[in-house]
Amino acid sequence: MNDEFRLTPADVRAQQFRRSALGYDPAGVEDFRVRVAEELERLLRERATLEERLQSFREQLKSFREREKALNDAVVMAQQVRAETEEAARRDSELTVREAQARAEEMLAEARTAESEVRRDIEEAQRQFSGYLAAFRRLLERQLAEVDALAEHEQDGSPPEAA
Repeated sequence: MNDEFRLTPADVRAQQFRRSALGYDPAGVEDFRVRVAEELERLLRERATLEERLQSFREQLKSFREREKALNDAVVMAQQVRAETEEAARRDSELTVREAQARAEEMLAEARTAESEVRRDIEEAQRQFSGYLAAFRRLLERQLAEVDALAEHEQDGSPPEAA
């Protein structure tokens, strides 16, 4: 058997068998039947592989969505922590002497600087994550398009076009 044999509808239509005294040549018919069966088996294996890849991509997307939710939860938590820290600093500043007030103001300024840095880091992480999601979405869409094309060709009996 030729490993590169690819069966097309045109091949099936054009296949001619030699006639013998009792009809078509049984060996020729059997050979063609085997080739058709092998091609269909190859296509089914290929489809199964693509379906496994699609499922894997779906699981990865689910994981990424869970990570995105965790990042959003972390942002909310950081905002709550910041608010609580500011309130504690305000109460402490009211109970301390002028020297303690100056130190509390200094600490608040440092906290704001740290908050600003954290916000910039979070924004950068969100931008990178959005870019990654967009690229991953495009990859998934291409894979889904391939799966759809295979399904369409399976329904109408035509072979998939090479990409």
